[in-house]
Amino acid sequence: MIGLLQRVHQASVHVDGVEIGRIGRGLMVLVCAERGDTEKEADLLLKRLVNYRVFPDDCGRMNLSLSTIGADLMLVPQFTLAADTKSGTRPSFSPAAPPDEGKRLFDYMAEQAKALPDIANVATGRFGANMQVSLTNDGPVTFWLETPPK
Repeated sequence: MIGLLQRVHQASVHVDGVEIGRIGRGLMVLVCAERGDTEKEADLLLKRLVNYRVFPDDCGRMNLSLSTIGADLMLVPQFTLAADTKSGTRPSFSPAAPPDEGKRLFDYMAEQAKALPDIANVATGRFGANMQVSLTNDGPVTFWLETPPK
């Protein structure tokens, strides 16, 4: 699985003009399941996301994690992260999990995140929807995390 995380002051997601999710300080993460991914990869990615040290400590160093500071988390499905862009002028999405499997794994990851006690608020986008995502980057701080299937 792939997670593109951005440290944010705030983020929101809208579908058809209706806000379906909003967070304050925390991480906004674009999430993509790839072919061969299972719950194991979803669990590993979620564990990395909530423990990845991207928030500043008192000295300004990135030493604190989402779970350490009890911040918010927004998960937004984005299958285009798996695009093969090695050649041509049109991306191939064959590395992405099939839509039904991608949705299942995204929903699984979101439910696992909502069960975590150290996260203040968990919001999500909607799989398969045309979403408008707004955010205020903090830094900006952006990282690409992967948990490839074994």
